[in-house]
Parts: sequence; structure tokens; C-alpha cells
Amino acid sequence: MERMVKRAGLFGGTFNPIHMGHLRVAEEVKTGFGLDRVYFIPAALPPHKDTAGLVNADDRHAMIALAIASNPGFAVSDVEIRRAGRSYTIDTVKSFQADASGDAAFYLLIGMDAFFEMTTWKSYEMLFEKIAFIVMTRPSASALGPKGGFDAIAEYARLHVDRNYRVNPEEKCLVHGSKQPIWIHEVTQLEISSTTTRSLVGRGESIKYLVPDAVEEYILTKDLYTYGT
Repeated sequence: MERMVKRAGLFGGTFNPIHMGHLRVAEEVKTGFGLDRVYFIPAALPPHKDTAGLVNADDRHAMIALAIASNPGFAVSDVEIRRAGRSYTIDTVKSFQADASGDAAFYLLIGMDAFFEMTTWKSYEMLFEKIAFIVMTRPSASALGPKGGFDAIAEYARLHVDRNYRVNPEEKCLVHGSKQPIWIHEVTQLEISSTTTRSLVGRGESIKYLVPDAVEEYILTKDLYTYGT
């Protein structure tokens, strides 16, 4: 991690492939939180997802690099590709923090659905001690409560992490005396998914405007996702 980066977001996933939805939410979080950089971190071997149809990590890394090439506020990290075994978020967070200057602040970008699966993650309780969360919610999450899913997230955090998390409604944040804050940030949810993108490729249909042009060209040139998933 560059020494001059003081505020950084860590955005992990399979990115199989990266698409406009990923890029848009990362841009909105970067702007909303005044981050110097958002790091896209492709998982080498995701512990919670079926790896059927998962192209190799080097291809996914290359597609991310192409997708973010014009945005100096974005970067791609190969930390999980270089690390042997399954890709666990706690190990990635420790790696970034070990390589950074002492005054660097990190935020873990995570979707609301993934947040509600936190108890299945390795050492998930330790994550709340080490890094602040930015839970990305969609406008439709308002159906979960009057604060756009805020109530549901607060209830989950108190039940599964620590009952002493307190709501700061003005900041749309959960705070704790000894654990890291949990921020809630509403983002534009584009109706695009990696699954749909792969299926379209498998059927020989266009994926233009779902992914950046350079990513589309890479997929077609390398003949990725030919059989769909």
C-alpha cells in the first residue's frame, strides 16, 4: 500500500467478472467517505462460493486492472492471489494494516446481504475489532425498516457481534466503546450481476454496457465464460 494513502477502502469479491455495478458503488463510497483509494481485491479461492465457472484469478485480476485504468482513485491488489489457500478477509485486513503507515485508516466495503452472513466468516468477531465497516445498502432496503435497512443491520450487529453497539442516527453509523464503527451507506444499485454477464456470454449475446469495453474485449479475446454458468 502506498505510504501517502491515508484513507482506503478494501473491496473484496470474486469479480467474475467485474461489472459496472461494482465500479459505481465503489465510486459512490469513495466520494461519500473521502477515501484516497479503493482497493479491489479479487479472491483467489473464495471460501463461501461455488467455484464452478470461476475463471482463474489472474484473468479476474487483469479484468479489474482494465476496468479501473482510467480512475486514479482505484487500485487492484493481488494480496489474496499471492497468499496460498482460501481467501479469508481477516488475513487480507491484517496484511494491509501491516504494510501501511501508522496513521492510515481502513474501511471494509461490504454489501448488506454479505453483512448478514458475517457469522460464517473466519474470525468474524476479530474483524469488528480491527477495521471499520461500510455496509452498502440499496434504496429498496427501505422495506426492511424506516432507516433504509439501518434497523435490520443494527439488530444483527447487536445480536451477533456485541449488544453494546449504539446507533448514531445523524451519522448513519453504529458506534461502540471498544470496537470499530459500522457505517451504513446507500448506493445506486444497478441491476447487473456477474452471473447474468456470464450467462449472456455463454449464450453468445452482447454484454456491452454491462462491463467496460476493455473488459468485454478481454472476455471475448480470451474466450472466457464460453459455456456460461
